[in-house]
Amino acid sequence: MNKEALLYEKLENKFVHCYLCAHQCRIANQKFGFCGVRQNINGILYTRTYSRLVASHIDPIEKKPLYHFLPGSTSFSIATIGCNFHCGFCQNWEISQRSLRDGDADGEDFSPEAIVMAAIKNKCKSISYTYTEPTIFFEYALDTAKIAKNDRLYNVFVTNGYMTKEALLMIRPYLDAANVDLKFFKDGSYNKMCGAKLEPVLETIRLMKELGVWVEVTTLIIPDENDSEKELSDIAKFIAGVDRNMPWHISRFHSDYKLTAYSITPENTLRKARDIGYNAGLTYIYVGNVIGFGNDTRCHHCKKLLIKREGFSALEYNINSGKCAFCNTVIPGVF
Repeated sequence: MNKEALLYEKLENKFVHCYLCAHQCRIANQKFGFCGVRQNINGILYTRTYSRLVASHIDPIEKKPLYHFLPGSTSFSIATIGCNFHCGFCQNWEISQRSLRDGDADGEDFSPEAIVMAAIKNKCKSISYTYTEPTIFFEYALDTAKIAKNDRLYNVFVTNGYMTKEALLMIRPYLDAANVDLKFFKDGSYNKMCGAKLEPVLETIRLMKELGVWVEVTTLIIPDENDSEKELSDIAKFIAGVDRNMPWHISRFHSDYKLTAYSITPENTLRKARDIGYNAGLTYIYVGNVIGFGNDTRCHHCKKLLIKREGFSALEYNINSGKCAFCNTVIPGVF
């Protein structure tokens, strides 16, 4: 379905300026933006994937990953094709790197109303816009989020953070939480690995915090790319400077897509990253894609176990009305 896009302006000679994401594409007639799913047709910008679902699943909220937002609940998770990053390590590349510009299949019709009904039917507390990049199917996500909010469902973005301030302000009344990928802390790495820049991602994290969106940050640690002590320290210090209680998820890399020659992240590197985060002042740090450590939540005051996790399941829960059941300290998050 073609739907006229939001957040663009018409220019001379049937060009358009899209300011949905930080690429700020200026698109000639009949051409697509960087994302490959937003097209200029005779001087009007269209989103070409509206209501075209390519993935929908019922996921634990911990899979997003969000550990301080409705822990133990399920989230109806959806995606369309397309992304505004071209990461060679993408673990969902089969759908994120599809492009209407290249003539790829665009999914099946599923209206915003049907998504909300499915979430309610399956007793999900939230809808997550995930797997690819929700900014790219912004109009679809926005319309769904509005209906979801009316039906007392929460809305979650799992995002690379490469959106404009205008986009974030437009979705904010309906957006409750986000997990933002902070992939590197170097412009050169963002450019080489993703085709993007660092600063817009940092701005999104800062603005989300300012606007009252619950934010957790994920960094996939890739050997020889972002695993130096300096880069990990820079990431941790940035997060702590925004909010020391903002959870940081450090995830183990495994070879995928175009980075099949890279080795898996050593467990010692993950432990080092966790120590760096604590030394930077972060309160809550979690380790993903490993078994046996790094998933439990402990009270930052009394250090007692609040949530015991195995995989994506919460096995033990000691938070009462957002407070530690042992010392009554308020635990940051939405519980």
